[in-house]
Amino acid sequence: MYASEYDSIQRHSYIPIINSRLLKDLSHLKASPAPVLSWRVALSVYCQRPVIAMFFLGFAAGLPFLLVFSTLSAWLSDYGIEKTTIGFFGWVGITYSIKVLWSPIVDQLSLPYLGTKLGQRRSWMLAGQLGIALGLLLLALLDPQQHIALIALAALLVAFSSSTQDIAIDAFRIESAIQEFQGAMSATYIFGYRLALLVAGAGALYIAEFFSWSASYLCMAGLMLIGIITSLIVREPNGGDASLTPRSDHDTLLQWFRHAVIAPFSDFFKRQGSFALMILAFIALFRLSDITMGIMANPFYLDLGFSKTEIADIGKVFGFFMTIAGSFFGGLLVIRYGVYKPLVAGAIMVAATNLLFVALANIGPDIYWLMATISADNLSAGLANAAFIAYLSGLTNRAYTATQYALFSSIMTLPGKSLSGFSGLIIDISSYQSFFLYAAVMGIPAIILAVIVMRHDRARN
Repeated sequence: MYASEYDSIQRHSYIPIINSRLLKDLSHLKASPAPVLSWRVALSVYCQRPVIAMFFLGFAAGLPFLLVFSTLSAWLSDYGIEKTTIGFFGWVGITYSIKVLWSPIVDQLSLPYLGTKLGQRRSWMLAGQLGIALGLLLLALLDPQQHIALIALAALLVAFSSSTQDIAIDAFRIESAIQEFQGAMSATYIFGYRLALLVAGAGALYIAEFFSWSASYLCMAGLMLIGIITSLIVREPNGGDASLTPRSDHDTLLQWFRHAVIAPFSDFFKRQGSFALMILAFIALFRLSDITMGIMANPFYLDLGFSKTEIADIGKVFGFFMTIAGSFFGGLLVIRYGVYKPLVAGAIMVAATNLLFVALANIGPDIYWLMATISADNLSAGLANAAFIAYLSGLTNRAYTATQYALFSSIMTLPGKSLSGFSGLIIDISSYQSFFLYAAVMGIPAIILAVIVMRHDRARN
């Protein structure tokens, strides 16, 4: 962290994230251009209120995701809905990949009344959370055998509101702290998000088993109060430019469009110059390896001979804690060493862990090898994601936070989702061993680009 960044802490109201003792520990930064912080100072960041708040916002972001995907599919299947129809519901997830299309509105357009009372970021977070809760409530009241079209519309409302909430939360997180603390912010966010996935996955199924699907979705709608209450009590961060209204005495619709839609993209290319394309390539390829192999993990475990209970216990519950540990450690590494070293290490680890899946395929259904593979895979994924989110956060201009971050996150997932559709074909014509070797090779470009990006940034600074 540079001395100018220490000054920016005081200029831009980042004081809520750092207490007086931590500020005192950071005061030596003016005398040292790139110090390594002590572990005590690094750990103390996790005790700050905005960092803790990201856990609850992460929970609100993760809760609706499975409720319109695998949990919804289980519900529809339980009611005897045709598999073809269930497959069509997968298109609901497109909203998460194209959220960049309406991110300029969330970034720059202020909501009536709520925007005045809560501020730009909190008002959009609350609006998204209310939409999610309403959609889940509608799902709880509908019968799949009689109202399948209405269920599709309610699921679309949940997905659209959820992706809108994601845009606002990402902007809120980035504007609440400088880049060195984004690792900790993203780690607590991932913790909350992963916990919500457990609740919306296993928890929803347990409730449906012992009570009903209606009761399950009613409980999930009620749990959105966690996010709603958090949005009401957190402090609005100081962002960049004030939000704009499309039509006013001084701003025409064209001027608003130029500022809200065109300016965020032109700003990124202006700041990064010709290297912007290299950065976008790095963003697109960083998670290519784990997204490509992720879709075939459960079929692999089943074909290998593991039971569904073993997969749930080790892959979901045990894997959850390994991901959280990786995210927490990744956040610490970003605070202590900066973003680039953990980023390179994460890229190497994510690619290398695919080789453990190759070994598991050769060994067979050995429960201890499964635990070792899940541990390494989830630890590396958690560490890499924490560092990568911190890196993406540092790329954004606070004047266009939501739009630029939505662009990065869309680029981050689309290539992996596109290539993952061919994963089954690769396995059918070869083997699981060949597929996981292919996934490992897919991670090599990310490692090379991580080193290039690190060297470029150091040379520029």
